[in-house]
Amino acid sequence: MELFKSWIKEDGPRLQGSRDLDSSKLQSPCIVRLPSGGYRLFYTAIGPAKPYPDCQGYILSAASKDGLTFEKEPGVRLAPQPKIPHMSLRVISPSVAACSDGRWRMYFESRGPADIPTVICSAISSDMLHWELEEGIRFQAPGGVGGVRYLALPNGRGRFCCFESVYGSGGPSHGPRTSQRIVSAITSDGLHFEKEPGDRVLDRQSEYDSAGITTGEVIAPTDASGPWTMFLSAWQVPAPGAEVPVHPSHDVEAIANGRSAEFAAASIAADMSGFRSRIFVSRSTDGLTWGPLELVLEGVGYGGDGLDAVHAEDMSLIQTAPGRYRMYYAACDARGRWCVASAINGVL
Repeated sequence: MELFKSWIKEDGPRLQGSRDLDSSKLQSPCIVRLPSGGYRLFYTAIGPAKPYPDCQGYILSAASKDGLTFEKEPGVRLAPQPKIPHMSLRVISPSVAACSDGRWRMYFESRGPADIPTVICSAISSDMLHWELEEGIRFQAPGGVGGVRYLALPNGRGRFCCFESVYGSGGPSHGPRTSQRIVSAITSDGLHFEKEPGDRVLDRQSEYDSAGITTGEVIAPTDASGPWTMFLSAWQVPAPGAEVPVHPSHDVEAIANGRSAEFAAASIAADMSGFRSRIFVSRSTDGLTWGPLELVLEGVGYGGDGLDAVHAEDMSLIQTAPGRYRMYYAACDARGRWCVASAINGVL
């Protein structure tokens, strides 16, 4: 789809930190159309009102009539559970899908201590405001998975794409990460997923995706002969010689000694240490084998202006008219301030 090659950034943030629940950091948007009209935007955030000292993030929401001006909704949609090891610290990257019984299911990346691989879990809701955690893990892998994006398929099935991390000797807590690529899993009931053979998109295709792919959202073709389109966000490693602090979600010693309370500040310090993220597009004829990455959205870089000068990632798209989409994405400026920005696809 040539329509997806050109994106026009819209002025101003759609969301930015403004209350004690999200003033420290917010990211990972997920946009959903409401049955009654308008939109709900889910996002991950952290602030001084976090429910317990070691909490590293939870899922909030905001509502909008036009998709541009959002009003934040009170309360937390979904929070980590300190008594569940794989979900004890952070929930991130929500993806919300309609169920056949009229309810809604949220898939999300779930994080515990650094020595426990990240997993994908789910919650169920009848109104998208009150969510009940579903028992068990929807998907996991030895090195960890996350950045989930769900797509409904014909015949009542569903597929999600997510990143899978692969580590060298020592595993996630001590070994070097050798790859973070996109894989997929298929389901017929929304609860039990089977990994599909092979990888969907490998990282390190260029210098721009040298630190791993973090999210991949697929838009299915509108007819049998049309192409599949995947939007991906990927990170670039810092320049040689850059000082990169250990990200708090990977710092076993910090968590063991109770220093994870400073998660937001330490996380932003790592974000600003030389890493950059950008948004790409890839295409497929069957939804399984994907072509090369093409850069479609980025900021101007360190020291530059713009909401997304340093980072543009974790996009979520919604169709606004035939052939027209709005992309919501996490953006970070040159001062380390995160927000949710948006762009619309241009007609070429």
